Amino acid sequence: MNATVYKSTGSWYQVRDEKGKQYSARLLGKFKIDGLTSTNPIAVGDHVVIDSDTERRDNESEISFTITEIKKRKNYITRVSPANKHQHHIIASNLDQSLLFATLKDPKTSQGFIDRFLITCEAYHIPAIIVFNKSDLHRKKEEEKFEMVKDIYEKIGYTVLSMSIENRTGVEEVKVLLKDKVTLISGHSGVGKSTFINAVFPEFKLKTQDVSGWSGKGLHTTTFAEMFDLPGGGKIIDTPGIRELGLVDISRQELSHYFPEMKALINDCQFNNCMHLNEPGCAVKTAVGEGSIHMDRYISYCNILETINEKSY
Repeated sequence: MNATVYKSTGSWYQVRDEKGKQYSARLLGKFKIDGLTSTNPIAVGDHVVIDSDTERRDNESEISFTITEIKKRKNYITRVSPANKHQHHIIASNLDQSLLFATLKDPKTSQGFIDRFLITCEAYHIPAIIVFNKSDLHRKKEEEKFEMVKDIYEKIGYTVLSMSIENRTGVEEVKVLLKDKVTLISGHSGVGKSTFINAVFPEFKLKTQDVSGWSGKGLHTTTFAEMFDLPGGGKIIDTPGIRELGLVDISRQELSHYFPEMKALINDCQFNNCMHLNEPGCAVKTAVGEGSIHMDRYISYCNILETINEKSY
């Protein structure tokens, strides 16, 4: 029977059939070795086929379920595996959009982290929206920073929203975006992902925790990615907080293709293999000098470029 994966705990998967009935299913052994390029063969959001088996235990019959087929994914989003930097881990699949929760204070989300997330979404064709939470903590400095960042990303086509769960401002605007879509909710630990879900959908009762006082970093509260059906239509996938986001399977030559403002100018460069560093006739460098590509985005591009090891391709 056809089913969708709602939660993965390693060896067991929570799946739901087309009528919404939930089952626990194991993975057929062959998927653990055949063509496996990620640390997890199945991810939340995967469409699968499950078969039932009847087992005899203590003179009683027990029905168990096995995942026998993984259907082709529409898309997926991935990160470097926390356990092995040379492998990738699929966070979720078959997404309509992603919501990146960011904060300018307690904890602070760096622009580099935002850019890496957006690059990953661009690479896997997943529309991304940036939500800056905890606006109630903003003072003049944070408000000026927000307006600057909002301007940078809106000019290149991204939607940027401000929200305060504490003050209930901007929450409904974000909630409207979720209707009838499969949405990945991601970001650092402590930025308010689970708090937002509880505020809008209290029936889910997700665990939340405050930001660690000594480190300024969020504490992990979600251990495994999990999908929830939304009343009125749509699904959200809550993910474990991500502290670092390494890029996977993106070469140095490809990187600029995932910066929309650079991609638009690539064909105008003098050399078709231009890296937009020191080459003559570079349209991207010219745009940076003229201010049509923001310097912060260009610096982010250069910093990320330095971290990509070409030997891995």
